[in-house]
Amino acid sequence: MKLLITGATGKLGSKVVEVLLQSIPADQVAVSVRSPEKAEGLRARGVDVRQGDFDRPETLDAAFAGIDRILIISADGDNETRIRQHRNAVAAAQRAGVKFIAYTSLANAQDSTNFLAPVHRTTEAAIIETGIPYSFLRNNWYLENEASSIQGVMAGFPWVTAAGAGKVGWATRQDYAEAAAAVLTGNGHENTIYELSGKLLTQDEIASAVGAVLGKEVQVQQVDNATYAEIMKGAGVPEFIIPFLVEIQKGIREGSLAIEESDFEALLGRPLAPIQEALAELVNSISQN
Repeated sequence: MKLLITGATGKLGSKVVEVLLQSIPADQVAVSVRSPEKAEGLRARGVDVRQGDFDRPETLDAAFAGIDRILIISADGDNETRIRQHRNAVAAAQRAGVKFIAYTSLANAQDSTNFLAPVHRTTEAAIIETGIPYSFLRNNWYLENEASSIQGVMAGFPWVTAAGAGKVGWATRQDYAEAAAAVLTGNGHENTIYELSGKLLTQDEIASAVGAVLGKEVQVQQVDNATYAEIMKGAGVPEFIIPFLVEIQKGIREGSLAIEESDFEALLGRPLAPIQEALAELVNSISQN
């Protein structure tokens, strides 16, 4: 059986590959990447490195050829770009005769009001339309997304948020990667949807957990969208990213990531690590960089 991971040099994809290589031979693992030179380390370890660009569908036919099971990791960019790219990838998987598609989606994708949800609703629908057995990994939010906020706190600044009392089910990329690998290599995952969420926490609660790890009290500064945008601009965040960050805060405030259900333990065969333990690892990683 040949498995393929798209976006395998990205932050999540690279972790999925590493998890897979711990349990299956490298020659059963293929990766589709836009820049194969960035995956030379994987090629040297026996992984089948293929060039595939979601914006160039003709490259995907060769990239997906002979693949049994594929993990399509959602791309970056604006919603319109991502929808186009995902449709290209799904169509190529169908042409290639792929027998199973796993896809990294968003929490509660079908009903979510989150501004990112249209991408995932459309992609899930495109996959279902192929008739190929699938599994949707509805990831909540990566804990690593809070690295810049943690860095700010470590530098003496408050935890700035416009998310109000909204809750998030944070988990680490490693946890999401292990869940994806379990679905890709396991049995009985055909036509399944997994809601993958950590324990729901507010901004006050995660800031408190960060403070416990750092051994200091963390002040939480609750602001409105406009003020949040101004603070991000003052912190040097590129202007084109700021609207995206504001929408994330708005989505959290409105409850789009407050998904109680979680299938993590069933897929991982273990409970998630407590948030404070996960934060301690993240703080250690930040400190070393």
